[in-house]
Amino acid sequence: MSATTTSSTVTPTPPEGAWRTLVRGISLSPELRTGLPATLLLALLATAGRAIVPIAVQRTIDDGLGGAGGGVDLGAVTTAVVLAGIAVLITAAASGWMNWRLATVVETALSNLRVRAFRHIHDLSMLHQATQQRGSLTARVTSDIDEISRFMQWAGLNLITATGQLTVSLLVMLYYSWQLTLVVLVVFLPFLFVARAFQVRLTAAYLAVRERVGHLLGALAETVVGAPVVRAYGIERRTQRRLDGRIEDHRSAAIRAGRLSALFSGSGEVFAGVATAGAVATGVFLGIDGDLTPGTVLAFLFLIALFVEPVLMATEVINEGQTAVAGWRRVLDVLDLDPDVADPADDGVDLPDGPIGVTFDHVAFRYPRVGESGRDASGPLVLRDVHLDIVPQTRVAVVGETGSGKTTFAKLLTRLMDPSEGRVLLAGTDLRRVRFDSLRRRVVMVPQDGMLFDGTIASNVRQGQPSIDDDDLELAMVELGLADWVAELPQGLQTRVGERGNALSAGERQLVALARAYVANPDLLVLDEATSAVDPATEVRLQRALVGLTSGRTTITIAHRLSTAEAADEVLVFDGGELVERGPHGDLVDGGGIYAGLHASWRAGTHSR
Repeated sequence: MSATTTSSTVTPTPPEGAWRTLVRGISLSPELRTGLPATLLLALLATAGRAIVPIAVQRTIDDGLGGAGGGVDLGAVTTAVVLAGIAVLITAAASGWMNWRLATVVETALSNLRVRAFRHIHDLSMLHQATQQRGSLTARVTSDIDEISRFMQWAGLNLITATGQLTVSLLVMLYYSWQLTLVVLVVFLPFLFVARAFQVRLTAAYLAVRERVGHLLGALAETVVGAPVVRAYGIERRTQRRLDGRIEDHRSAAIRAGRLSALFSGSGEVFAGVATAGAVATGVFLGIDGDLTPGTVLAFLFLIALFVEPVLMATEVINEGQTAVAGWRRVLDVLDLDPDVADPADDGVDLPDGPIGVTFDHVAFRYPRVGESGRDASGPLVLRDVHLDIVPQTRVAVVGETGSGKTTFAKLLTRLMDPSEGRVLLAGTDLRRVRFDSLRRRVVMVPQDGMLFDGTIASNVRQGQPSIDDDDLELAMVELGLADWVAELPQGLQTRVGERGNALSAGERQLVALARAYVANPDLLVLDEATSAVDPATEVRLQRALVGLTSGRTTITIAHRLSTAEAADEVLVFDGGELVERGPHGDLVDGGGIYAGLHASWRAGTHSR
């Protein structure tokens, strides 16, 4: 049975609008809606209390200072002041409580969003991850979500209070004078169109800034990780120029966004000034005719300030909002990626107990071109109609020249990628149906680079079996023949390996990686020539230990050194993406084919050293 994908190119879709992006983003964080009615009630109290002050001013001037006979009515003044004080206290308490609730909810929601985005990135296939800069992916769960957090806690909070303040102040203004209110609204009506025009430009500008941040982080990460290569080849200036270019791209994008933001903010100030001047002029005119009292005009100016404040704040809210929308859009772009290699989870099955055999059922694989998904890949075939069975509990070496398809074969075997055609079966079960937790528990791959995590040797070995105790850990090192090496380390198994294991040599990192695979006790072990980075003396010791490691389990080794193939039960020879030869080492050498030539070249190179 062959599952053949059709070749098609992924057509880029235009980015969603800001509102649609916000709606989708919030829908991914249902915690943001937790306790929303109570938060809105607190916002109403916080904003309604601010309108009491202008009312108190009006009552003080018109009733307290302009009472009968022109005297001062201390009772009216005292009442207005006390009410205003109570309103201020209620407003402060409601605002503080609202801030606390919103901060708690936002951080909880965005923490869960980080976890979801991080897990989704790990669910993406090696193909997806290979097409993305590591720094850019990191930015999606760090700085991009930080921008969303800042928006929700500052701009989002202000948006809630500003909406309430705008509504309350507008209602009180209408109560005092519809004429003055009309003046303010007429002045600010064109501002809505100006704001819309700026919003479109700011969206594009801040999205460019977020993209430049990702590029900058990617270039910076490569520069730091690749420092030994940079120094070894003396390319510091070239590397610095590249990094300077990323920094300059970010600076230019940030300046452009900042200029647009400043221009937008300045336009808001102009409209606010015109509205205030128009209200004062109209108020004086109406006051002459006796339609408005001095207290009402003065209170109205306070109300205009309350009305204008959220309008002007809208410029900053929109700026922050565009940054958050850009960040949310980049997070959504990752979450929208449908993993080429999906975990069947509850719909899947576990690998059956017992030894694991391998079947490649007419498997072909092609890598995707730029803009294509793994399922729609139309690149050249790197594996062609590979059909084979590997008997359980045998040791198999996979050999071939560079680019022959060896590593692709190993990645398909461990389901880091899915075949373009055909099926890969372990113990008779299609890998696409096997749950990841079962697959990763029963199948372990030791890559050539021996990646380690920052911590101790013990903690890295325990990645293979978290529950292993210290005694069993030390016993495992003895069984692998590594006890004397551990004894020479400064702190034994508690020696720290540094970031990516850089405190150890390449060979020592590989020793730890092998020990990690050993304690995992898999039924199928895939080695990408795990001994290639060690010195000859260590290799001899490891080869003896690997006999115990591979005993009783199926072992497939991507062999760069043909000494590994000599000790294997069977050798698979790949050439140009095809399985061209297979059989025991001796038979293949006697056959005089491709493997015989490779082995002869390797022997000649070994003896000439």
